[in-house]
Amino acid sequence: MPTIPRLPSAKSAAPSTRSRVKRVPDRGHYDRETVHAVLDAGHVCHIAFSQDGQPVVIPTAYWREGDYLYVHGSTKSRMAMALVRGVPACVAVTLLDGLVFARSAFHHSMNYRSVVAFGQFELVPDAHKMAALEAFTEKLAPGRWAEIRGPNKQEFKATMVLRLSLNEASAKIRRGPPKDDAEDMAIPAWAGVLPFRTGFEKPEPDPQLAAGIALPGYLKTLTRR
Repeated sequence: MPTIPRLPSAKSAAPSTRSRVKRVPDRGHYDRETVHAVLDAGHVCHIAFSQDGQPVVIPTAYWREGDYLYVHGSTKSRMAMALVRGVPACVAVTLLDGLVFARSAFHHSMNYRSVVAFGQFELVPDAHKMAALEAFTEKLAPGRWAEIRGPNKQEFKATMVLRLSLNEASAKIRRGPPKDDAEDMAIPAWAGVLPFRTGFEKPEPDPQLAAGIALPGYLKTLTRR
């Protein structure tokens, strides 16, 4: 399997002017481990870019390999055609961890983990595209690629894979209970955190699934998370 060229990993990156967290800066994180952990926990990102003077935001699946964020799409898609031309882009991933209920309306909040990355996407060449698509499939369910048919020539040609360097990325995280003002602590209202968890439920087999094909072990593992 061909390897995908990678940027050298950096333990910590100094934030750029646009990637530095400005609102509540103590929630900002710039080390690779934190940024990577948030990205690896998610599946959908939102990509913002400008096309013909119009701001556009597109949700899409993504995956991470090394210090790159990868996306794929049809060679005819509006987003892929714009990004491959090197337009400036901004990518956001947000994971909700809970609703924070305070004693005052002003201090209600959410616990979350998020990443924002800036830069320009680059096209993954055909020599490395199949390895990237395999990595995407294996992120969804480790072991899946070996069981399925890979892209044929037509599908391979119709699919574009792009990647964005994570050299200009930051994470922002909020954890913990509400932060009420001292004068509000005596208000007789419930305060605390309502945790929010996402996870996969019981798999639903295709109605046309052939008899005797058992549920793969990797899907059983995913539903136990």
